[in-house]
Amino acid sequence: MTIPVTRDGISDAYRRIAPHIRHTPLLNLEADPFGLGCEVTFKLEFLQHAGSFKSRGAFNTLLSKPVPKAGVTAASGGNHGAAVAFAARKLGVPAKIFVPEISSPIKIATIKSFGAEVVIGGARYDDAQTACNAYAQESGALLVHPFDAPETLAGQGTIGLEWEHDGLKPDTVLIACGGGGLIGGIATWWQGQVKLVGVEPDGSRCLHAALDAGGPVTVDVNSVAGDSLGAKRVGQMAYDIAKHTVDHVALVSDDAIRQAQTTLWRDFRIMSEPGGAAALAALLSGVYVPEKGERIGVLLCGANVDPTTIR
Repeated sequence: MTIPVTRDGISDAYRRIAPHIRHTPLLNLEADPFGLGCEVTFKLEFLQHAGSFKSRGAFNTLLSKPVPKAGVTAASGGNHGAAVAFAARKLGVPAKIFVPEISSPIKIATIKSFGAEVVIGGARYDDAQTACNAYAQESGALLVHPFDAPETLAGQGTIGLEWEHDGLKPDTVLIACGGGGLIGGIATWWQGQVKLVGVEPDGSRCLHAALDAGGPVTVDVNSVAGDSLGAKRVGQMAYDIAKHTVDHVALVSDDAIRQAQTTLWRDFRIMSEPGGAAALAALLSGVYVPEKGERIGVLLCGANVDPTTIR
């Protein structure tokens, strides 16, 4: 297997992007707030620029490759597009973002607020990616892949580096999975040191399906978290990493995700999008059962949500 990214590559990425991103804080919860007999720490990555972890991979890509006159382009359900648009604006290059019809209005508005051109590229994410690929080939714009690229994986892996440097290293980390760039990057940093558990919605389980099948396969997507965790096929690079480093993938229901959103707002005043709350949903719903005294890290990865949707 060719390793797409290494710990040294992640360290290099962090030095590259550090002037442009936020070092997001940890929140060590007090006195076992969920009554599970374990210690819980949140990594507040939703405080990242553009509202999600995606800014790390976007900056690493734009700072690692020459950007042509045509600028950059990306296909996105919302968060990746917002991150690319933000990075492009900060670095002074044009951006054209292709989104599917299912993208939430608030995410489209966020992309536009950073000065990028937004194009509705079809009904689903795959349609938007096809339109984006055609534009990149025609225009020469730099295509910024949301998950299946070494630069993206290395950028997202800086979350693990940052977490470790802050001195609250967990026993287990719960990480929401879409196309696999997030868990693939973090797993590269922490492989063999921390138990890594992926979390996917029941209705959007591309990594779970790939691990069962022995390779990436196409799945149907039907979930409240589909705009951020709705990849129909996990990235090959992320799969190659995950099959050796991820303990397992837990599946959570849409109801459990909504309840986790409610809990985050009610108890912590954290406004999370569905995909951002999925990792906590695995813990609260009992899909992941911790050992007594286990130190659990929960990555809260996105906050681009319409507040009126939090019940």
